[in-house]
Amino acid sequence: MRRQPLSDASAAALAETFRALGDLTRVRMLDALARSELCVQDLAARLHLTESAVSHQLRLLRNMRLVRTRRDGRLVFYALDDQHIVGLFEQGLEHVEERDGRESLPRRPSTGLATALSMSKGRNPGNGGAKAGLPRRRSGNGGGAKAGRSRS
Repeated sequence: MRRQPLSDASAAALAETFRALGDLTRVRMLDALARSELCVQDLAARLHLTESAVSHQLRLLRNMRLVRTRRDGRLVFYALDDQHIVGLFEQGLEHVEERDGRESLPRRPSTGLATALSMSKGRNPGNGGAKAGLPRRRSGNGGGAKAGRSRS
């Protein structure tokens, strides 16, 4: 039995989920949370990030329903939301590791996918060292406050 084509709402929600998973910090956070339930402080220490940075990313992951919370007194513990997220993460990792194992084999002629894959690993020699997928910052306003706003 074939499934129905994606509705616009489902396609948008799926794209948002993959967009949330497209960040190195969030992937590392999900990996840590796939192993055990952690509070912000422990997650920050494990990933060598500030608690503020971890809280910011956790808020996004929670809004996307990728992580859930459990309160124990004054502490809030985070874990992956459900087994679907664990499976999605594990399948993605299996795909990457399988692909990495084939990198030593002779390559077929490029179809553009090889470039996209290398960019997803942060290898993009054509952008002067900027992270893959992120535009270079332009300093049209001197790199200061946003245009139209002044600080008093």
